[in-house]
This record gives sequence, structure tokens and C-alpha cells, in this order.
Amino acid sequence: MTPITATALPPTQVAHAVPWADLVSHRTYLVRFAQRRLHDPMLAEDLVHDVFEAVLSGRASFGGRSALRSWLTAILKHKVVDLIRQRAGTVSLDDGDDEEDGPGTPCPLPRPDERAEQRERLTRTLARIEALPAGLRDVMRLRVLQDESTDAVCQALSISEDNLFVRLHRARRQLLS
Repeated sequence: MTPITATALPPTQVAHAVPWADLVSHRTYLVRFAQRRLHDPMLAEDLVHDVFEAVLSGRASFGGRSALRSWLTAILKHKVVDLIRQRAGTVSLDDGDDEEDGPGTPCPLPRPDERAEQRERLTRTLARIEALPAGLRDVMRLRVLQDESTDAVCQALSISEDNLFVRLHRARRQLLS
């Protein structure tokens, strides 16, 4: 396959050719990333396909200022946000059509009984996480509660990425049962 290059870049920005094999090597990570946010495997696959299509068509060009995975993830994040906005039917707040002195968009605060319910639910969930077996509890603490990166969790627990995802799946399944 031929490398991917940018079509029109400013002279100060040089595009780096990205071989197809390098793009595809990040596919699994990108699909998992999208699935965690969308909870729909087919939609996640579609968005990753859209990312690759944008790169291949030249609508996105790799400037080499970051790691390839970071760049692809950033494109995917924007596609996820666009999809969520499209599905929610919202308009951007940056349109400039609103009055400067007008009231802001109200953000309803939860009622006291709703807050108490949320606290109880959180307390129960944290207690259930603590009751998990050690291997499952550790991955839930690090990956979900502390929002550590996949690589950091794998390194801290000396496990493979696949094993991490298996443990997360089992922990979530036990928490839901």
C-alpha cells in the first residue's frame, strides 16, 4: 500500500507519510475507546472507519507533532462529540446569536432527595467494588475510579492489555449481578 500524505498543508507544517499498516495497528485501541464512550459496538466500528476515511481522503493530515495514536484518538474524540451533538439535536453555544447580557442556560440542581439517593447509590457501588476479588478490585480502582491509562494499569499490575479488559469485563458483570 502507498503511504498516506497530506494534500494541502501550510509550508511550515510538513505532513508525515503514515503507512496503512501503522493506521490499522491502532484499530483495536480506537474501537475500544469509542465503545467505552458510546456503548454501541457497531457505532464504534463506524466511527473508527470514519477516522480512517478522513485520513485516507486527506481531510486529516498527520503533522508529526504527537504520537500517531494520540492524533488518531483526537480525531475519534471529535467524531464522537459530533455524533452525540447530532443525536441530541443541540446547537453549538458558540454561534454568537445570543445576547451578551441574557440569562445563561439553566443547569438544574438535583433536589435534596435526589442527592441523598445518589450518595446512597455511590456508597453501595463503592462497597461492592471493595467486595470484589483482589484482581478485579484493583483494576476497577485504577482504571475506573482513578482513571489511569490502560498502559499505566497494565504496568502497575504486571498484566497484559487483554487481561486488563477481561478483568474489567468480569468486574462490571459482577457489579451488575
